[in-house]
Amino acid sequence: MGTALVTGATAGLGLELAWQLATARHDLVLVARDGDRLDQVAGQVRAAAGVRVEVIAADLSRHEDVARVAERLSVTGAEDGDDRRPVGLLVNNAGFAPAQHFVGGDLEVELAAVDVMVRAVMVLSHAAAEQMVSRGRGAVLNVASVAALTAGGSYAAAKAYVRTFTEGLAVELAGTGVTATVLCPGFTRTEFHDRAGLDTDVLPDGAWLHAPEVAAHALADVRRGVVISTPSVRYKAASAVLRAMPRWAVRAVGHYR
Repeated sequence: MGTALVTGATAGLGLELAWQLATARHDLVLVARDGDRLDQVAGQVRAAAGVRVEVIAADLSRHEDVARVAERLSVTGAEDGDDRRPVGLLVNNAGFAPAQHFVGGDLEVELAAVDVMVRAVMVLSHAAAEQMVSRGRGAVLNVASVAALTAGGSYAAAKAYVRTFTEGLAVELAGTGVTATVLCPGFTRTEFHDRAGLDTDVLPDGAWLHAPEVAAHALADVRRGVVISTPSVRYKAASAVLRAMPRWAVRAVGHYR
């Protein structure tokens, strides 16, 4: 069925996307920082799904690591002696919320977040789109958030970039056989919020989405060529409200992650 490259593939939504792609008989290239965990996940996927799995241990806040992943995305399958298969689906999922306020916080943490969620998304999308357009087929799935429509600090700003960037990419790719989709979920039960040090107990159960349903919705929208993928009726409604609200009111709502 083709080859998909997934960043942030060892936990949360990235791991769920990887499993669903493997179940659909896609070969995988898994990217994450923790090499040991990558090898463990790859072994499990190979054994359970019987697909080909490559791993790239890479910290996407490091420019040289991003370049290594971009090189893999540039493979067209035409080079002599290179048996690596071209990537037909790029999933830019890696990301994190800085567990701090911007003012008084560690600037290096903020810059690392920008490198992972903005710069890496741009570099990897560029490498993938050029290779895919040359072959006349492919898809890019970038993971943003409903937070992109809020005033939730640097995390929301990064996700706003991903949303707008992906929309622009979709416009540019029209007619090429390549599509771009941005996934904008709401609160989803993964490790993300615990790692960010966020108090999830204040949210009602009805606010939460589940990773399997979010991943399935996203992949279905990729297959249909949908540009903005927002899982669940309640978060579609929330997004519509946020877009309609005056920005002073959005700012008054406060942080959303």
